[in-house]
Amino acid sequence: MVGWLAVSRAGHDKDTFYLIIKEESNSVYLADGVYKTCAAPKKKNKKHIQTIHKGLTQEELQKVLENPADADTVIKRCIKMNCKPV
Repeated sequence: MVGWLAVSRAGHDKDTFYLIIKEESNSVYLADGVYKTCAAPKKKNKKHIQTIHKGLTQEELQKVLENPADADTVIKRCIKMNCKPV
């Protein structure tokens, strides 16, 4: 699921688009490039998100995370290009 886009389906951030940057057993770390950056991602339960099968490939995500200065800009662009408001 890393590199996929996701929509929050529960909580105060409901209907917000994110990019999954890290995955654990029952939770994921999400970034939107504006409020939740790569440096401080949001931890969210997998049950509270809906994944979208578009996004970045593993290679693209690794390249983005290696360069933190441009990471948030790339994430914002990825979300803007692939998601339409609900």
